[in-house]
Amino acid sequence: MGDLAAHSDHAPGIRGIKLNWDWVTRPLFGLALAAVTVAAVFSGAPYMAIFAAAVGVAGAREWHRMITDRVFGPDFYFTSLTIITTLVAALAWPHSVLPWAVLAAGASVSLVRAMARLEPALWQGAGSIYLGGPMLALLQLRTAPHGAMIIVGLFVAVWATDSGALICGNLIGGPRLWPALSPNKTWAGTLGGVAAAAAVESLFVAFLGGHPLFGAVLGAGIAVVAHGGDLFESWVKRVFQRKDSGSMIPGHGGVLDRVNSTLAAAPCLAALVLLAGLNPLFGVLP
Repeated sequence: MGDLAAHSDHAPGIRGIKLNWDWVTRPLFGLALAAVTVAAVFSGAPYMAIFAAAVGVAGAREWHRMITDRVFGPDFYFTSLTIITTLVAALAWPHSVLPWAVLAAGASVSLVRAMARLEPALWQGAGSIYLGGPMLALLQLRTAPHGAMIIVGLFVAVWATDSGALICGNLIGGPRLWPALSPNKTWAGTLGGVAAAAAVESLFVAFLGGHPLFGAVLGAGIAVVAHGGDLFESWVKRVFQRKDSGSMIPGHGGVLDRVNSTLAAAPCLAALVLLAGLNPLFGVLP
């Protein structure tokens, strides 16, 4: 999965580039995570569900720690249980709305429990939706025709967005995108990420035999949504005065810092594919 935090962690412009261990650890761990992700996607729905559950639980730990300061509190366990139960339901009833009902029920119970304790109820309930919704969307995408390649195409666009933002943000610099929310993100990094995603997704779709122009449009759209996911997490961290969601992944920060873009892009693509009937491979027949 991917994020856009990279180009916010370094000062923009060639004069601002400082060689540090992130330039070594980030690509190494990024490649390792990409390999594990792709292996899970192509291994089949059960393995995809296990991988999604692991990401969801790790993300839940960071989410609830961020909003409550509790590392392994009851809210973390309940959100984790909700995510796992939702994914199990999706495996058992892959084309049903039941998994979404399970997810909604779990989020509602979290909200009510937090209200009873006079804690930030909306934030507690949102954890299940924010993490469980995208994981469920990915698993349901896996069951669609060419599901594995559709998911890989999504990840390719997100990873290209991340890399394009990192490179252009550091080499070009320039005006900040939204200083009050994320002071180091630049317009150059943002637009570079969109351009990189459009180019790479176009090549990916063309390689599979689809229409490259439509692939470029899809890649650009995924990049825009991915940027939104990154900014959303930046906003949450700003609300709770956190610099990073965690430090589990060397060179990348926390799990949420790594997957924030995918958390936004996956549900959007799933809606286009599963509800609107879009073929995101554009010409590759089911």
